Amino acid sequence: MKEAGVSLGPTEQTVLLNSGTRMPLLGMGTFRLQGSELVSQCVEAALAHGYRSFDTAAVYGNEAAIGQALGALLPLHGLARSDVFLTTKLGPRDQGKAEAEAACLRSLEQLACGYLDLYLIHWPGTQGKPQGDKGNRERRWESWRVLEEMHHAGHLRAIGVSNYTLGHLQELLAHSRVPPAVLQVEFHPELPQRELWNFCQQHGIHLQAYASLGCGQLLGRAEVARVAERQGRTPAQVLLRWALHQGVGVIPKSVSPTHLAENAQLWGWDLSPEDMAELGMMDCSRHYCWDPSGVT
Repeated sequence: MKEAGVSLGPTEQTVLLNSGTRMPLLGMGTFRLQGSELVSQCVEAALAHGYRSFDTAAVYGNEAAIGQALGALLPLHGLARSDVFLTTKLGPRDQGKAEAEAACLRSLEQLACGYLDLYLIHWPGTQGKPQGDKGNRERRWESWRVLEEMHHAGHLRAIGVSNYTLGHLQELLAHSRVPPAVLQVEFHPELPQRELWNFCQQHGIHLQAYASLGCGQLLGRAEVARVAERQGRTPAQVLLRWALHQGVGVIPKSVSPTHLAENAQLWGWDLSPEDMAELGMMDCSRHYCWDPSGVT
């Protein structure tokens, strides 16, 4: 087990967050995973292949299905609630003191999990408000105060943010009583987020990647294919290991049991300096998802 912000070796599978919580470096992402039957099938496959972390969000609309699936399946795998790490996120429409408190309690009820291992503010802005709205800063600050209170009350083992820029993060650290444990952002060879990565390293914040495959667009890149051939691995495994090599957690999503199994085979091997250099040449600051740089 390593502390947040420390580079990880090929066998490390967990990271110690600044909250004292141990977090698996590999989690199952659930964006766009809909329907109780499909959710149950994917959670079943993930548990069978060793996943012990699940990432969802209020805006995904699947918290209740995930809670039901875990409640039914954990005992069948000889597991308890404490054996899995569960993350969800505050929806952008729920920024602000009263809204954030109600939303957090709603997620706890939907997931039927007793407590959350990690709760993130999903977006620095507010749904329905312009990105440049000056009230964004005050609303997300009110939301963070709610997260701090819920953390102190024991409902949230760790708290953090998602899609924050360096400026958003610096602002938060300057005023928070509880520092964020995790920053979740889009992170892949075409968007390596060097400034954010360095800042998180310096401040003990664990960086977690979403869209590690560039929404699938990076799987066919020549650089990725060459590294995959040298390593005898799939392109997806190479892209996920690229993040882990830098101490960055990953939450790949798939409805394919085969891909879920392949995506879990990330330990006991690593990328060479040559591999990292070749993948490093792909940096072009390209977002495939949301760009928060315009949010005041």
